[in-house]
Amino acid sequence: MKILILGGTQEARQLANRLVAQGHAVITALAGRTQHPILPQGEVRIGGFGGLGGLCAYLGEEGIERLVDATHPYAGNISANAVAAARATGVRLVRYMRRPWQPQPGQIWLDAGSVQAAAETLPAGASVLLTTGHTGLETFLARQDCHFVIRVIEAPDLPIPAHATLIQSRPPYDLGQELALMRDHGITHMVSKNSGGTQTAAKLEAAAQSGVVVIMIARPPYSPAIEAESVEAALAALDIARV
Repeated sequence: MKILILGGTQEARQLANRLVAQGHAVITALAGRTQHPILPQGEVRIGGFGGLGGLCAYLGEEGIERLVDATHPYAGNISANAVAAARATGVRLVRYMRRPWQPQPGQIWLDAGSVQAAAETLPAGASVLLTTGHTGLETFLARQDCHFVIRVIEAPDLPIPAHATLIQSRPPYDLGQELALMRDHGITHMVSKNSGGTQTAAKLEAAAQSGVVVIMIARPPYSPAIEAESVEAALAALDIARV
């Protein structure tokens, strides 16, 4: 069976590797934002589809029989296009959705509905660990009354001002690393997306132990689709047999 995975996550790679091992023809589509991604087995396609029409055309031209949305939980546009394309073409869609994180016992956790709301929540003088990727950096950096430690895989395409420190690193991170980072930079607040998963979850435990206030940006809304919270559940939901 020919399967298209909208990827870019650890779980997307795991799904691709499992499906290839089962004998299926798998294409993983990556947005191309990361210059040196860790690639899955099977074919890899890098770059966008050109919107909903392009995705529908690709599904037809390639003879795709199953579609998996295993993108980041905040990749709202491509997830919406996946639902619409599946409806338009009749291709079965399964969305892999990580279970969201929950506050640690005793943790100060503030919910924010947007990047702007998160930036406005920060008090003057805060020392902030930003773990939101490149999204909304300009909005946060406009708060010149705060100091930011920006942790990203790849450097953003904008100058880093004097009130910010850039750290380039790739997850996973363990609890010891996160505790040391928060201690060394005097972190008082951490801004995060509720990405779920295990690769960066240690930052929440570290924040709880360090008394760091967590500001969590809410996930975007999603159109209804078949959802799975584990790789095994996603494989089952695809309703396919081994080749």
